[in-house]
Amino acid sequence: MRVGVPKEIKNSEFRVGLVPGSVREYVANGHEVLIETNAGAGIKVSDSDYEAVGAKIAPDAKSIFEASEMIVKVKEPQPSEWVQLRDDQILYTYLHLAPDPDQARGLMESGVTAVAYETVTDPYGGLPLLAPMSEVAGRLSIQAAAYALTAHQGGRGLLMGGVPGVLPAKVLVIGGGVVGTHAARMAIGLGADVTILDRSNRRLAELDDLFQGRAKTRYSTYEALDEETDVADVVVGAVLIPGASAPKLVTREMLKGMKEGAVLVDVAIDQGGCFETSRATTHEDPTYVVEKVIHYCVANMPGAVPLTSSHALNNATLQYGLMLANSGLDAMRENKYLRDGLNIHRGKVTYRAVAEALNVDFTPAGDALG
Repeated sequence: MRVGVPKEIKNSEFRVGLVPGSVREYVANGHEVLIETNAGAGIKVSDSDYEAVGAKIAPDAKSIFEASEMIVKVKEPQPSEWVQLRDDQILYTYLHLAPDPDQARGLMESGVTAVAYETVTDPYGGLPLLAPMSEVAGRLSIQAAAYALTAHQGGRGLLMGGVPGVLPAKVLVIGGGVVGTHAARMAIGLGADVTILDRSNRRLAELDDLFQGRAKTRYSTYEALDEETDVADVVVGAVLIPGASAPKLVTREMLKGMKEGAVLVDVAIDQGGCFETSRATTHEDPTYVVEKVIHYCVANMPGAVPLTSSHALNNATLQYGLMLANSGLDAMRENKYLRDGLNIHRGKVTYRAVAEALNVDFTPAGDALG
């Protein structure tokens, strides 16, 4: 199969769909790999580095989309990209369609087979292709919050971990999944006073055991959210419903009770955000203020560390990508976990949570594939 990797064009996105090591694996499996010139510049990989492992360099994105049977990306296709997709192509990337009806419509009209990293599953009930970026984003959320807390950024002027004789910042993490766990780990490492909210008693017990009392755990209710946001210096939104829009857990009214200069970091912004006042921002202009509370809502947080992120992502996506390249649509017919990643196929929405969020007809993936 001819596999194409265009350069990412989303604002401040420096990751790349295939690193050289992954290209070498595709070539070893008998596939032709086309890389757009300078696609790896963001991770300091040159065209010659790709050529050394067997890739061919294409002069522009148009050449990639025209020649390729499978497109491997990182972020969701932008308008100039989705209009170049065809019904004989497989698109393999993050999509986050639930809060993005325009993209969904564009992909449906193209007829492309769109496989979303974020909904591929594994035998353990996890989301293996989302997990590495969730780990990165969870850890980055605390770095971002620590910076936003400084006075020259408009924050409360707090050092995250305090110093002897001065209390540390209070960090509230909403959601105890992959993002929340890694955010808590980083905040604890900096010496912050950390509380984690979740609605799974089993998960709360696991977190209590994991952190050995270094983080407080609390069952998430409206009362708990009210009380904990009132005293928090930092709130990290780390709630995920696979494929669906994130629930709006922190309301504008709750902000009025928060401390002036407190920081909200919405890691769920790719799925619409879990704060009522969230709107997507960029690395160039990452924050804004509502009710005297700083909001950090960058929609591609891992793009800030593209070298780490690209390699972590490729470690997870490679095996499934090779399945698609080796067997085409049969890969999804034969593998339930990969089939869970199918979101759109030849104009049909094949992931239930996406269909419900967009209020369109749902066609089970197995039926769509035949």
